Amino acid sequence: MVTSLPLSDLPDEEKSRRAGSFGDVAEHYENFRPGPPKSAIEWMLGGRVSAAVDLGAGTGACTRLLLGYADEVTAVEPDDQMRAVLTTAVPGATALKGKGEAIPLPDGSADAVIASSSWHWMDQLPTLREVARVLKPGGTLGCVWTGPDPDGAFITQARALLDTATPPPDADSDTSVTDLVMNDAGRPASVLSIPDDGSVPFTQPAFETFRWELPRTADDLIGLLGTFSWVILMEEATRQHLLSEARRLLRELLGIEGDVTVDVTYRADAWRATRR
Repeated sequence: MVTSLPLSDLPDEEKSRRAGSFGDVAEHYENFRPGPPKSAIEWMLGGRVSAAVDLGAGTGACTRLLLGYADEVTAVEPDDQMRAVLTTAVPGATALKGKGEAIPLPDGSADAVIASSSWHWMDQLPTLREVARVLKPGGTLGCVWTGPDPDGAFITQARALLDTATPPPDADSDTSVTDLVMNDAGRPASVLSIPDDGSVPFTQPAFETFRWELPRTADDLIGLLGTFSWVILMEEATRQHLLSEARRLLRELLGIEGDVTVDVTYRADAWRATRR
């Protein structure tokens, strides 16, 4: 049975396997995973800064936005294939191999560190300590997770229609394609949480939500589905079955195929904390 458990329920080995899966679809990820809106970046930064770090930068969706708000932008990404795409896509930034728990930058060298759809993959306490080392006093740690809004009109309509869908005769009775397709519309379980015992020098985080709409075709929606780690790691036949069924449901239940678009509400959940 195919399953997509929340990250908080995964053993460390499986979480590490998922975290390392994105490089295999780096170009696909660049094409189909939207980054956060500018409004979220502006809110996290609070104004223009001298030096910003995009931590767990992926292929650079957030990095390219930071270039508009910082004099120098450094993208830190552990995966070689993701970082290679970033280097080509965002030539104005400096791309370095590294991770949250080991940032390849000097002490007190950054005004802001932003983690976009990456914080939940990191070991929280060691990363907080490492970010504190890199940040100047008064610097900002921002975290944002971006994806389709589970409360948006399209997702709400799609879920209602999918709940009434009849699976095809050859469907795997142990696997609900509906559940699998809709699962990653939810937010990750982990958020920016600062221990209140003084073990790391950060204020308690502020939180804000940003919503906007994007017109999406069936190819866009299927492409997005293919960027989730639990889909990437499926056996090829299982993955193709899932994507084929998702496309069928979009066509037959929602009338979305070819050049037809639907406005999908996206949501960015953002946190910011200040280094004391």
